[in-house]
Amino acid sequence: MQSQRFSEGVFAFLLVGIIVFSAIVIALMFNMSRKENLKSGERWMLAAIITGIVVSVIIGALQMVGGYLF
Repeated sequence: MQSQRFSEGVFAFLLVGIIVFSAIVIALMFNMSRKENLKSGERWMLAAIITGIVVSVIIGALQMVGGYLF
């Protein structure tokens, strides 16, 4: 049972890290103090990062539900 609590703690820490990283990316995307707008390549890069974050959270949650993370 202790290893299960440890795995849940690691998953919670992972989610907190992902939320902080996402907040930084979103703040960078919608930074209003910039004089110029984001270039299209920067927009695609940030969209790919956000998509990767969402996919990794979904995969981690599915592994936890399926019992593979424990």
